[in-house]
Amino acid sequence: MPHTLASLVQHSALKLTVRAGADRLDAPVRWAHASELTDPVPYMEGGELLLITATNLDAENPEAMRRYVRRLAGAGVVGLGFAVGVHYDEVPQALIDAADETGLPLLEVPRRTPFLAIAKAVSSKTAADQYRAVTAGFEAQRELTKAALAGDGPGELLTRLAAHVDGWAALYDASGAVVAAAPDWAARRAARLTPDVQRLRERPAPASVVVGDTDDRVELQSLGTGRRVRGALAVGTGAALGTAERYAVHSAVALLTLTTARSRSLQRAEQRLGAAVLRMLLAGQPDHARAVAGDLYGGLLDAPFRLLIAEASAPSTPGPLGEAMEAAAFRTGETLLAVPEGERLVVLAADGGAAVAACAAYAAAQEAQEAQEALPPREPATAGEDRLVVGLSAPAGPIAVSAAYKQAEQALSVARRRGRALVEHEELATGSVLPLLADDAVRAFADGMLRALHEHDAKGRGNLVASLRAWLSHHGQWDAAAADLGVHRHTLRYRMRRVEEILGRSLDDPDVRMELWLALKATNSPSTPEP
Repeated sequence: MPHTLASLVQHSALKLTVRAGADRLDAPVRWAHASELTDPVPYMEGGELLLITATNLDAENPEAMRRYVRRLAGAGVVGLGFAVGVHYDEVPQALIDAADETGLPLLEVPRRTPFLAIAKAVSSKTAADQYRAVTAGFEAQRELTKAALAGDGPGELLTRLAAHVDGWAALYDASGAVVAAAPDWAARRAARLTPDVQRLRERPAPASVVVGDTDDRVELQSLGTGRRVRGALAVGTGAALGTAERYAVHSAVALLTLTTARSRSLQRAEQRLGAAVLRMLLAGQPDHARAVAGDLYGGLLDAPFRLLIAEASAPSTPGPLGEAMEAAAFRTGETLLAVPEGERLVVLAADGGAAVAACAAYAAAQEAQEAQEALPPREPATAGEDRLVVGLSAPAGPIAVSAAYKQAEQALSVARRRGRALVEHEELATGSVLPLLADDAVRAFADGMLRALHEHDAKGRGNLVASLRAWLSHHGQWDAAAADLGVHRHTLRYRMRRVEEILGRSLDDPDVRMELWLALKATNSPSTPEP
């Protein structure tokens, strides 16, 4: 701690006497400065003990002293030292009264105490404090570096940092999710700052911001060597950081940034290995894939997993989803195989694991945001819209990756058509096939297939489309279909012969009946019976 006015008064070698402002001696003294200027304020920075002999002052003029002392107090000067026995044998009463009135501490300096002795006392204490702060900072740097090199993750580094700052610390990933915190109770406090971390991401790295509430003061520091923020560090304390604490924080930021950069390089290497494993699995070579996967991905291939394909309208959009899944896998110790493919991201993740759950949560959040912005989630995304769609396969094993990839692509195609953020293959397997008909290509085929019948009906020659629908819906039962239409069964038989003649296809062929029924469903043709 720096010298205070009180500690200077208690300094036995200085022999200082308090003449005013005895209740404000706890102010820290940043520097001791001698000046005989009538207005030294332009040269003050605040926190100084100003030493004077009143060579150029009318120290016995009450009004002049009031103006002088008020200006000093307004400039942040913490105290005034007056040397007696030089120009005045004692401190002038006008100066004492002005100091009492303003509340500025006034110290009497005896003639045998040179101003230089006071300046040396202040500077030596400041230098000693700075040395202790630097020493403590280097010690913190050594401890934090040792924790970072241990390879046990960021937990130990955060624990030591929290101890050095006498507070708490938390690490966030690029999405703003809490990766680790120390002590453990700080995780909940850190989670409340996620919106602040997300706003910090909008600034080029490095960036910092101070936030806080009634509980503590929190500094957020971005992590990253380029303009893109790779994560953030939060440090919560009860007061502003001192020099030693700031050394520790800066060391932690540097170490975490290096660790993050190293992790990114390792991640790129892992992605290349993961791409090779995925190619082997898709080629039906699970044994070779397992051999290449080794310890890195081998555990993932030993249990059921899901294959998902995420596709976006903008190349950068799958990034946040991948980061969210990686963060979830990191927190739970799961293995995740993620392979970027242009605007796509292909992922193998443990069935029922945190990464798949994070993907579902991300998709649900996107649909919720669209609903909030009055964007109908079931309408297909328009061209150029920055939107993410995901297809998720059924649980699979290494020998069925090719089939799982097809399932994910089918689910992705349906998600794209329906305007959904996420579709699972199980929805297609257990649901109706009819929603799949909501496709422009299918509707074009259906319109072409039924066009001749519609043209026939438009000329008033009988309702062949409605008759065909009724006959197909009753599985070719003449009496039931005729009754629905309100016509004689012979009339219905005639109409079905006309349908065969116009289409040039036989209704005895089950494939023809299936295609006609799906065409009617795809076009949602009017079915008003007409005799």
